[in-house]
Amino acid sequence: MAGSRTPARRLAVQALYQWQLAGQDIADIVTQFCDERQPSEAQREYFSELLHGVLTHLDELDDLLSPLLERPIDQVDPVERAILRVGAFELAHRPEVPYRVVINEGIELAKRFGAEQGHRFINSVLDRLARDLRAVERKASGGAT
Repeated sequence: MAGSRTPARRLAVQALYQWQLAGQDIADIVTQFCDERQPSEAQREYFSELLHGVLTHLDELDDLLSPLLERPIDQVDPVERAILRVGAFELAHRPEVPYRVVINEGIELAKRFGAEQGHRFINSVLDRLARDLRAVERKASGGAT
């Protein structure tokens, strides 16, 4: 499953971006993305889990992220907002995914899709969120608290 998570995250960020901008029905977006990109079964499962997880927990995730932002979440660049929401979902609801993986994947997605220095913003926010949500894991792995 681990090897299928990177492409699934990429699809989830792109789908969330589309949903944020177009307001299209999420089921239609999932169908469109799966038909066009034909992900493997494992990728499709994790993509769907991320997408539905973010949308199910959207208010909670935004509440976790908001204190870490210098502006309201709806004013954050849509690409960066999608990346932060996926990262926040994994940090809060996927404890089997190491926090360092979540942060690194967010950075890589920001480098690929975001603004020129967007990866620094993503790194900063997800790192601070991991301090709150994954304090025990960070301490156990030698990460700063």
